[in-house]
This record gives sequence, structure tokens and C-alpha cells, in this order.
Amino acid sequence: MMGKFQVRTDLALEAKESCEAEDGQIRGVRVTEQADEKREIYTTTVVIETENGARMMGKPVGTYITLEAPNMSSPDEGYHAEISEALAGHLRGLLKQMAGEQASVLVVGLGNREVTPDALGPEVVGNLQVTRHMIRVYGRISTELQHACEVSAIVPGVMAQTGMETLEIIKGVVDETNPQLVIVIDALAARSTKRLNRTIQITDTGINPGSGVGNHRNAINAETIGVPVIAIGVPTVVDAATIVNDTMEELVEELDRSEGMQQLGGALGTLDHAEKQELIRELISSQLNTMFVTPKDIDETVKYLSYMISESLNQVLFEEEEA
Repeated sequence: MMGKFQVRTDLALEAKESCEAEDGQIRGVRVTEQADEKREIYTTTVVIETENGARMMGKPVGTYITLEAPNMSSPDEGYHAEISEALAGHLRGLLKQMAGEQASVLVVGLGNREVTPDALGPEVVGNLQVTRHMIRVYGRISTELQHACEVSAIVPGVMAQTGMETLEIIKGVVDETNPQLVIVIDALAARSTKRLNRTIQITDTGINPGSGVGNHRNAINAETIGVPVIAIGVPTVVDAATIVNDTMEELVEELDRSEGMQQLGGALGTLDHAEKQELIRELISSQLNTMFVTPKDIDETVKYLSYMISESLNQVLFEEEEA
């Protein structure tokens, strides 16, 4: 985008859509889609294979799996169970690929539990089964599941609460406890209001906490902490400027389609599409780039989402060994 207005998103799917809108297909990026119409769960896998693809997308090389479910935020326990099962399937594949079975796993709940849209990570950890202490003292038989992973968890808070970079805390814990895999959970920012609380992204590339809201912190990935990192995130906020931008773009499209609307538009109706787009960017206040919007029922929604993700993790980390 040009001008002062910058689209902010943590979702690789939206970054891909933005790049395609501007330049067509992206070399070095492979996309596959899968639709489960019966359960209304739609999966898009974006694989960034080359440095060119990473540069175009603004994301590291790796795999990004996005689950979209239109009723994810609704209070439907049956539907949540279906989403948890689908999410567990993807996590199970990544876990076996990156760390193997019976791995030692550290789960990190990123975010600020005092700010509801940012409390997803801490809430997930609160619903998680932790077993490292029991397995270290009594062995795996103490979990009643011989196939269980050794799980520990931490909620490091944010810099304003601790005075430390989140990476410093996590790296210190990793160095001391030596897990084989780190799983981080965080609230994300979306480009589209349609994806708020209805989308889960899983990636094997780690995470940059706060990047979606312009508050960049040090990356948490295999390079910085020394072990593989799986990141799970749900967009709970959207940049306020994107709402204004989307509304004005719809107006521009309507003006382009209708001669009657062009006449009503006066001078605006005489501009070509590119000129209208530039006018939109000029009119959007730079102050809107500091504002983020979240749904009014975010308190309940975060509880639903956190329980759903923790159930998926519990399924994967404590499943019975196959006969």
C-alpha cells in the first residue's frame, strides 16, 4: 500500500491475498486449499519455499496453516469439539515431524492477561495439563498415559509488566529445562473483520510478538532460542484504519459500477480508479494507525477459543499410543 496507511496483519493467508492483488501469483509460494463443507471448516496451507517468496510475503520461509470456521466464536460446544479435532490433526503432524513422539514440550502463553483481547495465550495455559513435574518424579505411569509428552508451561507476561523481553524469559527457561519443542500461543491482528475470532493460524516458523499491532518484539523461533517453535494464533483485533479503508473502497467500487452513482459522486465520479484509491489513502487519518478494534463479546469469545485450543493441545500431547 502507498502513503501513510499500512495494512497490518499477522496472517500469512492475508499477506498472500494482498500480494496476489498487487502482483498476481507469487514465485516461491505454494498454496493448497481444503474445504470440509459438512463441518464448515476451511483450511488453507501456505508454504513459503524460497527467499523470494519470503521477501514478497514479509514472512519467514516455512509452513502456515489457516483454519477458518464461520461459527468459531459462537457458544456451540459441539462445533468447538469438531474444530479442536481438526486443529489437533494439524498439530499432531507438526509435532511428530519437528520433535517426535513422547517429546519434552514447553508451552508458552504470550500476551497480557489484564487486556482481554490479548489474554488468549495465558487463558490457554490455564486450561492445559502440565506433567513435567510428575513425570520427573514418578515416571510416565503417573499420567496414566504411557504415550504422554512431558509438558511444562509458562506465562511470561509483557515487557510493561516484567521489564524484560519475552524472548529473554523464554530463552532462560529453555536453557534451564531443555525442551525438545516450544509451542507459543498468542492473539493476532487481522486485515479483515470477517476473520476476527473465526480463524486459527498454525506455523512452524515461530512468532514475532506484537508485530500485527506495530509493537515489534524480538522473534521467538528456532534461531533465537535453539529449539523448534510451533506458533498458534487467533486474530482478536483488527486495525481501525482497515475498516475505514474497506468501507471507502466499497464506495469507490459502487461508483465505478453505477453511472447514476458517478453523477451523485460529483467530482469523485470523474476520477479514475487509481486516483480514487490515492484519495482514500490521503483522507485516512494517520492517527487511525494507532487504534485497534475488537468485538464487544470478546470476554466470552476468548474463553471459548482458549478452551478449544487447550483441548486440541491436550489431545495431541496426551493421546494414547496406537496399538
